[in-house]
Amino acid sequence: MGKLNDFSLYVITGENYHPGRAISEVMEEALQGGADIVQLRDKTSSPQELLRKAQELKALTRRYGVPLIINDHIELAIEVEADGVHLGQEDLSLQEARRLLGSSRIIGISTHAIEEARAAELGGADYIGVGPVYPTGTKPGVKPVTLDYVRQVAAEITIPFVAIGGITPGNVDDVLEAGAKRICAVSAIVGSSDVKGTARLLSERVRSSRGSVYAPKEIVVNGRPETVTARTVDQLIARYGLQGRKLVVELDGYIVPQDEWAATQLFSGVKIELVHFVGGG
Repeated sequence: MGKLNDFSLYVITGENYHPGRAISEVMEEALQGGADIVQLRDKTSSPQELLRKAQELKALTRRYGVPLIINDHIELAIEVEADGVHLGQEDLSLQEARRLLGSSRIIGISTHAIEEARAAELGGADYIGVGPVYPTGTKPGVKPVTLDYVRQVAAEITIPFVAIGGITPGNVDDVLEAGAKRICAVSAIVGSSDVKGTARLLSERVRSSRGSVYAPKEIVVNGRPETVTARTVDQLIARYGLQGRKLVVELDGYIVPQDEWAATQLFSGVKIELVHFVGGG
């Protein structure tokens, strides 16, 4: 997938919030609701189990055309050809991670103070996490950075940042008003009784606040550069008046099944082929 596409909703796995449900099932519902980055975060599984989960999520995110990020485990990210890694302040240095991963993969860095954000930007991070904004069960005992830090980063840092930590549908508007343009959620989404619906609600709130629900995108359609406002494959098909036709849709080399058209988002730079079968041939 290459470098980071613009994104709004970043969802991290949290299997403790959905006991009895498979990780792939829950994360697919999050993707259907509008998640446009997925991170595998697992501090307890064996290496073999981590590999299995990473392979499942890689196949899933490839189908939906979104990046897969691996928390901490650079070797695992390389093995499953994930799109990048996310590192904490105590993990491997950004410079060493870049040496191992190369220039094409995504590297995100957790930050908790403006000095850390500045260092990550200067060091070449592709994005930073900003949090925890509020108290959260995923970071027990960690003091929240509050909305003041979100405002600091929004005013100074130029690389993408994602606000994270205790964000819910009840407080997301405050986070967005503080200057966040991207949010991350764990328990609010994967622990919800309606994963897809909660993801959709948060995604729409973020996109609406950015005024980007129908922002124009530069894409390539059947070899021709096009400027479109369609957000998903099915909306693009409707734009060309091809609803109900026999179509094969290929997005960046992947054949998108018809039942995934509505959930497959379009981003600037993608290449899409719409093959229309006429008269059975």
